[in-house]
Amino acid sequence: MTTGTRSSPLALEVRLHRIEGQVRGINAMLTDDKDCIDILTQVAATTRALQAVALLLLDDHLHQCLRRLDPAGRPHEEQVEQAARAIARLVRS
Repeated sequence: MTTGTRSSPLALEVRLHRIEGQVRGINAMLTDDKDCIDILTQVAATTRALQAVALLLLDDHLHQCLRRLDPAGRPHEEQVEQAARAIARLVRS
């Protein structure tokens, strides 16, 4: 994974391991027939954690793109389009 200097791969890995633990916890709650509201609360927390990782990755990507400018000093159009599609996917999720 290529990231900029803003978020280290290790920090993202730590976050993802924490999210993995949350998902396993949700699965255990389902297996143990825990209260539906408690499970939904954990699902919401896990969703927010995943969104935070996505935003960090997007932030890194945008900062990298802004460093790579075309000869006229503008971001490459393809990179702008790629970032726009990534933002659209994130917003729709």
